Amino acid sequence: MNLLSFYTSEKQHHSDMPLYEWLLEEAKAMGVHGGSAFRAIAGFGRHGRMHEDTFFELAGELAVKVEFVLDDELTDRLIEKVRHLNMNVHYLKQRVDDGIA
Repeated sequence: MNLLSFYTSEKQHHSDMPLYEWLLEEAKAMGVHGGSAFRAIAGFGRHGRMHEDTFFELAGELAVKVEFVLDDELTDRLIEKVRHLNMNVHYLKQRVDDGIA
């Protein structure tokens, strides 16, 4: 199993919807059983500029992380769909064990 995380910003859109929402919808249509989007409260990126939700002028610039736990086939299919967007969406793929305790 893989933990597949995509990193986008609130302001990124595709198909007239926020990119994080599009990722969730696409995964659902592919048969993925669940996914979650998490909005950052603060952070900085490659340019070193601090972003916090308390600054009105930075509205829409905070990061959104979208996560899925997928098998290898669904992981590869979803990454390929995102690559076709040509939007330079960053992702992280990690091998994980899953189960119920």
